[in-house]
Amino acid sequence: MANAAAFSGGYVANLGPSAEGFLLPAVDEEAVAFWQAAKEGRLVVQACGQCGRLRHPPRPMCPSCHSTSRLWKEVAGAGTVWSYVVPHPPLLEPYSGVAPYNVIVVELDAEPMIRFVGNLVEDVDAPLDSVDPHSIRIGEPVEVVFRTFTRKDGSTEALPFWVRRPS
Repeated sequence: MANAAAFSGGYVANLGPSAEGFLLPAVDEEAVAFWQAAKEGRLVVQACGQCGRLRHPPRPMCPSCHSTSRLWKEVAGAGTVWSYVVPHPPLLEPYSGVAPYNVIVVELDAEPMIRFVGNLVEDVDAPLDSVDPHSIRIGEPVEVVFRTFTRKDGSTEALPFWVRRPS
């Protein structure tokens, strides 16, 4: 998302990692609405104000009609596992302490061309390694949950994670 900020001449706020050391997003002007909605437990994606096409990550111009008119639409947080990887050490701390864990790519049911990267966990409060990576299947249904992290300065950020949903 830093590319969008650089393209639009915008400002990127990088307030640092969580108190536990996990990486948190650097929020730019294009994505601030996404991260605010995440704090509210809602999944939103940017939409073109002219042709209505949904897109993610957010960017200043529609790739279809080239309009710079944009708005945000709430979408259901349902999707399917499109792909996944399993990182192994050496990794940054604190990630090395929970490896191996999964990183999944989720294709949204609402718009299959939109994909999110995240982690599949047992529940919103479960650690990154709570799901056995060998049990993950491409195409399995998942839904979004939001976990709030606190930075050392007391500010918070909510990140999307994914949990299994009944098929």
